[in-house]
Amino acid sequence: MVSVVVPAHNEAAVLGRLLGGLLAQAAPGEFDVVVVANGCTDDTEGVARSHGVRVLTTPVPSKREALRLGDAAARGYPRLYVDADIELSTAAARALAAALSAPGGPLAAAPERDLPMTGRPWTVRAYYAIWTRLPHVRAGLFGRGVIAVGEEGNARIRALPPAMADDLAASLAFEPGERVIVPGARAVIRPPRTFADLMRRRVRAVTSVSELEQAAATAGERTGARDLLAIVARRPWLAPAAALFALVAVLARRRAARAIRAGDYTTWLRDESSRS
Repeated sequence: MVSVVVPAHNEAAVLGRLLGGLLAQAAPGEFDVVVVANGCTDDTEGVARSHGVRVLTTPVPSKREALRLGDAAARGYPRLYVDADIELSTAAARALAAALSAPGGPLAAAPERDLPMTGRPWTVRAYYAIWTRLPHVRAGLFGRGVIAVGEEGNARIRALPPAMADDLAASLAFEPGERVIVPGARAVIRPPRTFADLMRRRVRAVTSVSELEQAAATAGERTGARDLLAIVARRPWLAPAAALFALVAVLARRRAARAIRAGDYTTWLRDESSRS
């Protein structure tokens, strides 16, 4: 049985979208879905129950705690950890599970990203035009809303220290030959609808990478000038987008500096616009 763990903090507006797509074509008992409503003040729990999945609740608003509780309650492998605000179809979940179940298969898997840009301002579109072309973004498990593991992969990520950037930490826990992006699986991840919300995401990313580097004493995933120049060399028309990307990176580092100096790795700057 494939287990699916969904940590959900005030996700009543979007959780039904995820569960509806995930279960639309699922056979009875095919997926063991556990939604962990953590620190919720909305009807996240009610939405989850209306879809007939198992629901755990905790007053602690912590994704890490929610993942721990969901993991302890999950019944099978492969195991998918899925963000509540994305969209994942039955077929995509099956493809991820199949990739991990194949003989000699990888320890961890993730889907391709679908990033709908309709209604997004040019600044957001330009940023993602560069971000999606970065080599470490294309190869990493992070930023996809789903990480799937087998039993051995699960043991590895459970041994990781707590980190805000849990998906990046999980990605770095596996060597390139131990992880795979499954072409037959796609997840819809909604980009921010405003530049301000894009900046919130990026400040959180900079802060979380700093935390990860301190906790693991290893370099996180960072973009350098060479990466941007390589993209522009192949696609000169992306030069303005690369300039904007660099500006966002500088602004995000400056805004994150105070939290990093204070060791504040708990304040979660959430993008609400993509949930509307």
